[in-house]
Amino acid sequence: MWARLLVGVGGSGLGVRASRDLQGLLRVGGAGCAGRRQASSGDADLKKTPLFDFHREQGGKMVEFAGWSMPVQYKDSHIASHMHTREHCSIFDVSHMLQTKVHGKDRVKFMESLVVADIAELKDNQGTLSLFTTEKGGIIDDLIVTRTDQGYLYVVSNAGCADKDSAHMKARLAEFKAAGLDVDMEFLDEALIAVQGPSMAQVLQQGLKEDLSKLTFMNSTLATVFGIPGCRVTRCGYTGEDGVEISVPSSRVVELTEKLLSHSEVKLAGLGSRDSLRLEAGLCLYGNDIDETTTPVEGTLVWTIGKRRRQTKDFPGADIIVPQIKAKTARKRVGLVSTGPPVRQHTPILSPNGKVIGEVTSGCPSPCLKKNIAMGYVDSAFAKNGTAIQVEVRKKAVPATISKMPFVPTNYYSG
Repeated sequence: MWARLLVGVGGSGLGVRASRDLQGLLRVGGAGCAGRRQASSGDADLKKTPLFDFHREQGGKMVEFAGWSMPVQYKDSHIASHMHTREHCSIFDVSHMLQTKVHGKDRVKFMESLVVADIAELKDNQGTLSLFTTEKGGIIDDLIVTRTDQGYLYVVSNAGCADKDSAHMKARLAEFKAAGLDVDMEFLDEALIAVQGPSMAQVLQQGLKEDLSKLTFMNSTLATVFGIPGCRVTRCGYTGEDGVEISVPSSRVVELTEKLLSHSEVKLAGLGSRDSLRLEAGLCLYGNDIDETTTPVEGTLVWTIGKRRRQTKDFPGADIIVPQIKAKTARKRVGLVSTGPPVRQHTPILSPNGKVIGEVTSGCPSPCLKKNIAMGYVDSAFAKNGTAIQVEVRKKAVPATISKMPFVPTNYYSG
């Protein structure tokens, strides 16, 4: 869900990623979104997380998202929820994410046949953000892979890509089995919640025997959490704040959520604030900011490609992706800031003389910075931080500036 070091992608996070812009949720105060509709009791075809009834009891405004009925916000405003996460602690339901275990002595070889990361170099219980890539160099999805000390890889990928991700992995699994290799997969039915914000450790430590100060960013452990055994706690997230994602038995996720909410620091949060938080942190939303038409180099995600993998060139699309690292690309993903009207997905990006040089892929007003932030792709000649450009909003050219990301400093815990 993506560093999540997450500098640049979303990962397991709401690591939410989907195929259309979440900003529509914010434009209508959480009642709906671009390409989505407010969920109702008649939406029997929508999938529901184990927290569905709990969300409704807590006043969650439910919308369709990637085939699921999910809360976009609760009683607090979007901005209040966003700022609460930055200053305190929020719980996000991310149970719609695809959780997978990969077993067998050839599990690392299997995973490396699909992704760009160096899985073999990971230490026990260490994770990394990676990318499924096509033979043409495009990005199928972003995901987090953790090498556990329990004899399996723990993989979390996006809800919006669950069907194609599972089919992609199953096809490769069949190839490996046909070759006599030892690997198998298990799709999990566990719930998943993200607990994010500077108060997270203070709150969660009360329910853990393990010392959270020893669990650093992108590391994971199996633990009993507030009396609930068999939880996997991974220090990561999709907000830019210190946080964890907790995989918990579905039958006990309401119990865990209620125990966390009993702390005065903690509130529930929905898709709306999650999207603006990830954008301030400079993290990609799959389907908006990266997809099968973008390469990791164009998406400024070269850091996800393991150094050994660059040398061996044995991941899908390597013959296209690796040469781009030195040769550069015609376009590049960048951040930009502006004042005036908000900048949204598909907004044209213009040169100072009015020529179209790119397009915005995600954008929103930043609650923390009190100005408009966005990311998008521009011709590489205009990609340098500080470059003056324009964006076309409501058929008018508005001044903007190429900006480094993250827009708001991240607070990942490194010990």
